[in-house]
Amino acid sequence: MALIVFLRGVNVGGHKTFRPSIVARKLSAYDVVNVGAAGTFVVRKPGSRAKFRTALLRKLPFSTQVVLCDGRDLIRLEKVNPFGTEASPPDIVRFVSILSKAGSLRAALPVTFPTDGEWLVQVMASKGQFVFGMYRRHMKTIGCLGQIDKLYGVPATTRNWNTIVAIVRILKGQTKTR
Repeated sequence: MALIVFLRGVNVGGHKTFRPSIVARKLSAYDVVNVGAAGTFVVRKPGSRAKFRTALLRKLPFSTQVVLCDGRDLIRLEKVNPFGTEASPPDIVRFVSILSKAGSLRAALPVTFPTDGEWLVQVMASKGQFVFGMYRRHMKTIGCLGQIDKLYGVPATTRNWNTIVAIVRILKGQTKTR
């Protein structure tokens, strides 16, 4: 099964910038597909996780945290569709944070950040390595998303639900052709 790679904190605000498409090409032996600009890859021939991780880190122009999960886990998420079928308002973004490992929740859900005033981030649910929520498009949202690390006690990296759906489309395309 394919491996999904999520790099933490890259190509955000001019920090840790790189061209993911170039890294994907350099890792062509692993049949890597780049998804967007945030450091998300589908690895269709990963082999050993440790060996792939080492190869990936050698191709990056900086050090960063790498979060991995199995493609089948994202296919399961998409089938469950934790957000339902109703569209969200234009200023609300549905997200999934991927924990570096399954963490222990330190509060009852749902949780909002900031804790007082209008919320910018709502954490609604979690399952294993995945945390589900919504955020408002606002300058201070990224700082609130950082609170998920503290909430679960492990580093997390966040992607829009649309990115997860795009990954699943790639995985299902792979399934149909092999």
